[in-house]
Amino acid sequence: VQLQASGGGLVQAGGSLRLSCASSGRTFSTYVMGWFRQAPGKEREFVAAINWSGGSTYYSDSVKGRFTISRDNAKNTVYLQMNSLKPEDTAVYYCAAGYVVDSSTVIRADAYNYWGQGTLVTVSS
Repeated sequence: VQLQASGGGLVQAGGSLRLSCASSGRTFSTYVMGWFRQAPGKEREFVAAINWSGGSTYYSDSVKGRFTISRDNAKNTVYLQMNSLKPEDTAVYYCAAGYVVDSSTVIRADAYNYWGQGTLVTVSS
């Protein structure tokens, strides 16, 4: 499985961006998909995740109410709609896929099997 993240860029505080993560392979619909981010000098942190059907979503407290994760299994793509962006959202955003991720492990980076290359989001104040 190869993951290709895109959609990052420079945006002013209060603005919006939509990240996309396209997956190769025919088993995309069986994976839990997650978004993580890593700011300079900080550890990678969980942002959001979505189960295989899209029926369950998970968010970190820092983005809840501002970010929305979704997926289109027909297009093998997961999205992260980011609204009301803040300077502290500045980071490299990574998408990840996992096939044994559940609600107890969804926030753990080591629970995911495949990672994209990351896309940089910069929010200016």
